[in-house]
Amino acid sequence: MQFDWSTLGAKSPTALVRARNLSHHALQWVAKATRANLEAQPDDAHVSCSWDSGRAAFLSQPMTSGNAEVRVGFSLRRFALILLRNNRDLDEFELGGRKDASVAVWFDSAMRTLGLKPASEIEQPYSLPSLPVTRGSAYHVSGETDAFGELARWFDMGADLLADVIAANPGAAPVRCGPQRFNMSTVIAIDTDGRENARAIRVGLSPGDDHYAQPYVYVNPTPRLKPADLPLIAAPGQWHLKDFVAAVATGEDILLHPEPAATLAAFVDTAIGIGRERLGAL
Repeated sequence: MQFDWSTLGAKSPTALVRARNLSHHALQWVAKATRANLEAQPDDAHVSCSWDSGRAAFLSQPMTSGNAEVRVGFSLRRFALILLRNNRDLDEFELGGRKDASVAVWFDSAMRTLGLKPASEIEQPYSLPSLPVTRGSAYHVSGETDAFGELARWFDMGADLLADVIAANPGAAPVRCGPQRFNMSTVIAIDTDGRENARAIRVGLSPGDDHYAQPYVYVNPTPRLKPADLPLIAAPGQWHLKDFVAAVATGEDILLHPEPAATLAAFVDTAIGIGRERLGAL
């Protein structure tokens, strides 16, 4: 896939906060399904999702039911939960206008019908921002259709970018989407021997968070780089120093450039190079 950059930017990156928060909460249904039905793995890897650009959806890892492979998904563009069996669409449930209580009834019934464990009562080992829907209100999505579509395009762009990162860095991990932080990323492992404080570089896309109220691309080397002597990094990049040290390019800054694809790719390549150099991996 080659992302069509002309489709991005119809809605300002800073106008996606409400749609992002609603989507982040809705994605937890997918994580609950796998947490209930898959064996726990380190770093919650079993609840991570993949991004399906064709469906504009986050898909769970496969769960076995008899001879079938079942996945639960969240369609960002349609704002609906979806069910797949052997990679074919089986059912969907639109969330707009519904409360979590009614979603739980459908969700658990669907899980049982598919021969899986119900999951609505699963508690996540992390907390999310409080929203009206978490306090018993319905998913109020009126006026957010364009924002959901724009968020999906940002994830499409991120998937395309990260595919190029993986191609240029053999051994980089497959792209995964985390329900806790609602981001997608790959990890370039420098140390692969399981040592403590192993060196690695995470490259990803966040749709926004407490640090940036808009989508952003980040390159985050670990162990944490020392902020005192970081080199200048070209636009659209900047160094983020609060809570974590990473090279960051915000959606607004990316879209300012007449050739955003090439500019963003150069930023990511440069930031990875700085990370390798500072981690002693060159």
